[in-house]
Amino acid sequence: MQIENQFQVAAPPETVFAFLLDINRVVGCMPGAELSEVVDPTTFKGKVKSKVGPITVPGSANATATMSVLEDGAASTVKLVTDFTVAGRVANFGRGVMEDVSRRLVGQMADCIKSNLEGAGAAPAPATAPATEVSAAEMPAASDPPPVQTRTQVQAKPVNALTLFFQVLWDRIRRLFGSR
Repeated sequence: MQIENQFQVAAPPETVFAFLLDINRVVGCMPGAELSEVVDPTTFKGKVKSKVGPITVPGSANATATMSVLEDGAASTVKLVTDFTVAGRVANFGRGVMEDVSRRLVGQMADCIKSNLEGAGAAPAPATAPATEVSAAEMPAASDPPPVQTRTQVQAKPVNALTLFFQVLWDRIRRLFGSR
């Protein structure tokens, strides 16, 4: 199954790209994520745990995620394409539920990335600005040090599957009855 998400960040593409190259910072922004292996400079393996109260949700998933950064005026758009397969009880959920959960998790990750990159006085880019892809040649090399941060690193909270489930359920009920 493939799911696509995107979000805007009020920061230049070079800054966003540099942040995304720092895998430890990205993992810190993914709810419930843990880095388990660095395969090479562009390939990483990790785990995401989800609990319902004291119980770990049964099942497993294998995913490959690709992020790209597009210039959007003075801001950036991050596109995330995830190919994944699921097994166990989690596989019983339909594609729609998986997309809703994915959207919520990416939203939490996006909020964390934005908190780390957007300055207090940063203004969002105009909605009419055309999006153009920033090539890798224009981005800092993976070996370049990340930009100096004067603020504390923000990290995502662990995934609470019970809360996430009820949020998705509530959104679906609202859509069913016309979002009253």
